[in-house]
Amino acid sequence: MAAAAALGPSGVLIDTADIPGGGQLRLVRHGDDYEILFGEEQLMGSWAYRSEEALATLACARLGRRASRVLIGGLGMGFTLAAARSALPASATIVVAELVPKVVSWAHGPLASIHGNSLGDPRVSLEIRDVHDVIAEQRAGFDAIMLDVDNGPDGLINLANDRLYCDWGLRDIYASLRGGGVLAIWSAYSDPAFSSRLRKAGFEVEEVSIPSGDTEEDTRHLIWLAVRPD
Repeated sequence: MAAAAALGPSGVLIDTADIPGGGQLRLVRHGDDYEILFGEEQLMGSWAYRSEEALATLACARLGRRASRVLIGGLGMGFTLAAARSALPASATIVVAELVPKVVSWAHGPLASIHGNSLGDPRVSLEIRDVHDVIAEQRAGFDAIMLDVDNGPDGLINLANDRLYCDWGLRDIYASLRGGGVLAIWSAYSDPAFSSRLRKAGFEVEEVSIPSGDTEEDTRHLIWLAVRPD
């Protein structure tokens, strides 16, 4: 891990992480809090995670008792994983796909107090690889797929992520879900064209607006809940 470097009033740089395919993430500390940045774009902060939790809780609520195997795309700070662990039964399996190895190192290092024992849960299996590749290998393999790998349905962080949101990528996701399965996607913004692509791929689509923090006045994020008909 790199030595911490001062960034003035904006925080302290703790470490950087190269993204496979190009680009770099920065882990920055602000007192007891942390944020992960891509350039000047904040991807997540430890002080506002309500919508990341909702990504899992909303998807799991729609699955009910059928939830036996789910996939989380993007480890991040672990808020979606922690929420999925709480919402899913003891018999469930949770697969986490994380593209950037350093993000996993942060989970065991500077962000360990945030992640807690999530990665030690025997229900959790971690794969350091592209979530698209995990999806493409499965046919009717998951009850839910929860994606938080970009700031929305485009390849901002990794151009290859466009494969997830295009027509054929959504067809791959549809095929990897079991009947009644749920695709949940986190986004910082709305995108009517993407909603249309989801419906074209055969999903029943709901859009849920969630505040990022504890109050209704906080910045709102969007979660697509796309259900494969049973």
